[in-house]
This record gives sequence, structure tokens and C-alpha cells, in this order.
Amino acid sequence: MDELMKNLSETAEYIKSKVGEEKIEIGLVLGSGLGDLADEIENAVVIDYHDIPHFPVSTVPGHKGRLVIGNLEGRRVLCMQGRFHYYEGWTMQQCVYPIRTMKALGINSLLLTNAAGCVNMDWQPGDLMIINDHIKLIQDNPLRGMNPDALGPRFFDMCTAYDPDLIEVAKKASATTGVDTREGVYMLFTGPSFETKAEVRFARISGADAVGMSTVPEAITASHMKMHTLGISCLTNMAAGILDQPLNHEEVIETGNKVKAKFTKLIREIVKTWPKSKTE
Repeated sequence: MDELMKNLSETAEYIKSKVGEEKIEIGLVLGSGLGDLADEIENAVVIDYHDIPHFPVSTVPGHKGRLVIGNLEGRRVLCMQGRFHYYEGWTMQQCVYPIRTMKALGINSLLLTNAAGCVNMDWQPGDLMIINDHIKLIQDNPLRGMNPDALGPRFFDMCTAYDPDLIEVAKKASATTGVDTREGVYMLFTGPSFETKAEVRFARISGADAVGMSTVPEAITASHMKMHTLGISCLTNMAAGILDQPLNHEEVIETGNKVKAKFTKLIREIVKTWPKSKTE
């Protein structure tokens, strides 16, 4: 644990050396095909992951692998263009290292986005879903092992892992912008293989509306550190077995590109109206 805290301190100090000490209000993680939002950040400082001490490096197509720090809708934000996934070979702890880095930088608010498969048969590709809960049945957990007491308690509540107040902010942003949103449950699978038809049926029976390969470890870690978290899924394809067609990553990227305008419009409004009290 001492080594973890030392590494986090070194990572945070390196980032501060590039961007200064000004308070960063919100951390954003952009999923597959959604990274172009970071290009709209003003007065941006860009830092490649491979230059940051102790940081992993993205290997997934559609993930540029860099931090972009600057201003968006009058708020100072840190944006991850690309995240780290368990299926890439990283440990869960490595996958969530950037979230812990955000906390080390004094960031208390987190906006997670992802590309996900749609399980709810009443919805369709291109829909945006506000995450109100998640299901994780895989054994591994980013907090398995010795607990870093400096970051949070050994045991903690997950009932408000997705902040109810921020869910309301997202709903109001949806109404203000005219960008329709769904609200539902995200279920984690490890990937990189897409889910089978039977697994998708199981996910639906279990109460999931979408399935994906990210976000949940980050949300768990953020909850451990008492960060205020909101999650948004871009439903890029119908999950296996719903339509009689094979799944592929190119479809994920293609749909992400198609919904880019409305996704950006919604996220900008959410950032603009994010409560100041959640960032302090």
C-alpha cells in the first residue's frame, strides 16, 4: 500500500507539473468511439499515457490513449481519451489506477461513458442510457487484496455508486437539449469476446438493460473513494441473439461516430449544470 500511495503521488505531481495547481472539477472517461469530445476542450494540455509515470497504455482501437486537461462549458475538466480494460491483460488494480490518480489530484466528481450492447429489446442502437445501477458477477474486484486505507474503508456501501442527484442532472440535461435518454442497468462481462446468446438472455433475466466490458471497476473504485459518479452508455449494437447477425468492433465505432453530435450535446450540458457542491 505504501508503494501504491507513493506511485499515485508521483503520477499526480507529474500531471500537476504540466497543468498547474488549478482545481480540476470533473474527471471524464470516454469510451470506444466517443473520444472526440476531448477535442472540444479549450486551452487544453494533452499528455500521452506513455509519458505519465506508472500509467498503463491503451491498446484498443478507438482509444487515443491520452489525458486532455482544460475547460469545457466553463468547468475545468480532466478527460481520458481511452481507458484500460481487464481483457487487455491489465489487472483490475491497473485498470482503475487513473481513477485513483484523479482522486490524488483532488477530483471528487467522475463522469464515466462507454459503448455497450443493448439487451433491452424495446430500445435500439444509438440510444443513450443513464446508468442507475450495475451487475458484476465476475470474481475479480479492483479492491481485492490489502485495502488502501488512505483512499477508503475496507467495506463500503454501493447503493449510491451512481449518484442519484447526478442522475437527475442528466435527466434535466436530456430535457434541456432534446437528446432522448434511457435509464437502466449495466452488466459487466470481461471480454474481449462478445457475449453469447445465452449470456445475453441471462443478462436480461437478471435485470440488465445493457452489457459491456468496462466502467464497473471504475465505479467501484470511485465509490470506495467517495467520488460522485455518473455513468452514460452509448448503446452501439443490439446484443447477441437479438438480431440474426454477427457482432464486431467496427459496428461499435461506427455507431459511436453516428451519435457523436447528440452525445457531445448531452455531455456538454451535463458538465455545464454539474452541481458545484459535488466537486468540492
